[in-house]
Amino acid sequence: MYLTGTVFLDIIFTGLESAPVRGTESWARGMGSSPGGVANMATALARLGLRTSLAAAFGDDHYGEYCWDALAQGEGIDLSASRTVPGWHSPVTVSMAYEGERTMVSHGHEPPPRSCSGRAAP
Repeated sequence: MYLTGTVFLDIIFTGLESAPVRGTESWARGMGSSPGGVANMATALARLGLRTSLAAAFGDDHYGEYCWDALAQGEGIDLSASRTVPGWHSPVTVSMAYEGERTMVSHGHEPPPRSCSGRAAP
């Protein structure tokens, strides 16, 4: 399978008693992080045993490095068509799960142009 799209760093807080209240601090009982966005589909396909390739831009920050390593080494996804883009910040989504629902906040910059000249595998 060949996929293309945006990879986010997902940070997920779980076990919240309720939605965060403005002006207060909430503590979560659990937390995790993983590559998100199109990486969710790529990971699912790879875990089903399908040969999976992903063409995506990765930021040249720690988040981008983490996502690249988690997908390439951790999930065996072929990233040979992906690029690390100098100076581009990886998009991030923070998700908060409570009462069977979730709330998300995302941050990112305009994606690099398709013709960006980044470097291949770090």
